[in-house]
Amino acid sequence: ERLHGAGLPLARVHLSFSVLHPLYRAVGYVWRRSVGLQVEAYRHVNDDGTDRFRVSPYYHMLKHGLEHMRRRLDADSGAEFPIFADLRREGLTDYLAFISTFEKNRRQGMLGSWATSQPTGFSDSEIEALLDVQGRLAVACKMAVRDHVARNALTTYLGPNAGERVLSGQIKRGDGETIRAAIVWGDLRNSTQMAEQLGRQVYIDNLNCFFDNVASAFVDAGGEILSFLGDGFLAVFPCGRNQKDSSDACELALAAALEGERRMKEANAERAGRGDAALRYGLALHIGNVMFGNVGLADRLAFSAFGSAVNEAARLEGLTKKFQTPIVASETFKAYCGGAWDSLGHETLRGMDSPMAIFRPSSERLRAPRTDIARRDLAQHLSDAESVVLLHQDNPPSAG
Repeated sequence: ERLHGAGLPLARVHLSFSVLHPLYRAVGYVWRRSVGLQVEAYRHVNDDGTDRFRVSPYYHMLKHGLEHMRRRLDADSGAEFPIFADLRREGLTDYLAFISTFEKNRRQGMLGSWATSQPTGFSDSEIEALLDVQGRLAVACKMAVRDHVARNALTTYLGPNAGERVLSGQIKRGDGETIRAAIVWGDLRNSTQMAEQLGRQVYIDNLNCFFDNVASAFVDAGGEILSFLGDGFLAVFPCGRNQKDSSDACELALAAALEGERRMKEANAERAGRGDAALRYGLALHIGNVMFGNVGLADRLAFSAFGSAVNEAARLEGLTKKFQTPIVASETFKAYCGGAWDSLGHETLRGMDSPMAIFRPSSERLRAPRTDIARRDLAQHLSDAESVVLLHQDNPPSAG
């Protein structure tokens, strides 16, 4: 907007950056004078159907090591790069593409293009100004995206709540606080046997299937997964210390557990159709006070929840094997949820002096959970700009 206001006749600007994110490889920005700014996040894909992008301007530049490339968008330009036909339909007359790298000998950088609808195209002085400004633009953009990259990385590995705590300054060993939370401990059954008999990739695929269907339900319900512990996970639903907040957190955790069970049944039906064995698992539901913060070495920390309530949840989960049921809950958790539960008797957990009453959701609960949990829609169509960026990252250009 400022460049246009300064007299450069810009009608369309496109910028794309590589980013550090578990779902996306790049983020793109398209500005049009009559529309404003549009932002797209470009997903990771495992699809090599990118033949049409081998005739794109960006790939041409990457392949031949060009820093910039200018083309007039006249009637004959479409024969060189098909994308030009779309730009001509927008009324654009001149196109200047560029590549700016952020660091030497690395593929981190910015792909972009300037375009105008001025009948005479860009003048020589306008081209010179754009080439001069794009280096500074790349530096400014690099600094602007750094905060997003840091937040993405921390959210990916710690979760949104813990990530924000770290960004806010809780980075020393011992930093943290005691919170009240509904606690979920989940574990995939027979994982050691799977790893030994099925091989690394099949085992990883099975583990991800378990996480995608069971662990995802707790995130969809508003919980936070603090740790993936080998073949299991630890999730929490932080809450206030009053009756209502504790009941709400337990209800959400239970609804998520039942939704995870439903999803896993569907996934196991699909696996059976392929001749794959069903995946079995155990979930323990508990509530209590947990310490939430940094532990570890002075210079190598983990941010997680720990304490007696977490230990009890882990030991409760082991009872799912004994009682051959996917979900067990403590008496305290059951009391906050209310409703119909089946008693499994009393068990003395390791490290505890007195027995604890153990329950599982009744068949009535399984038929009609009180809260519906919707799966997040992570699907996104692959755009042209995304495919160009992915093609470059998967096929780095040769020198020269």
